[in-house]
Amino acid sequence: MPSRGIDGLASRPVENGSRAVHLLFVWSTSGYVLVERTGEPPQAGTEVLERERRYRVTKVAPSPLPDDRRRCAYLQPI
Repeated sequence: MPSRGIDGLASRPVENGSRAVHLLFVWSTSGYVLVERTGEPPQAGTEVLERERRYRVTKVAPSPLPDDRRRCAYLQPI
């Protein structure tokens, strides 16, 4: 049984067909963009490379989209 976070949702990513998916909420100079990725979301505090830029994951939370069960990693540039 997957563990549950404060929001009560399972911490496991939602499966889309036969693959697990999550979202990245990526900061840019022109605003934020949502990007879908396969696999587990990166953990808070982790550094990731996205769009040729380094980011730090500030939190992992539910998707900001209505009725979307995917987890979302929020990224800030380093």
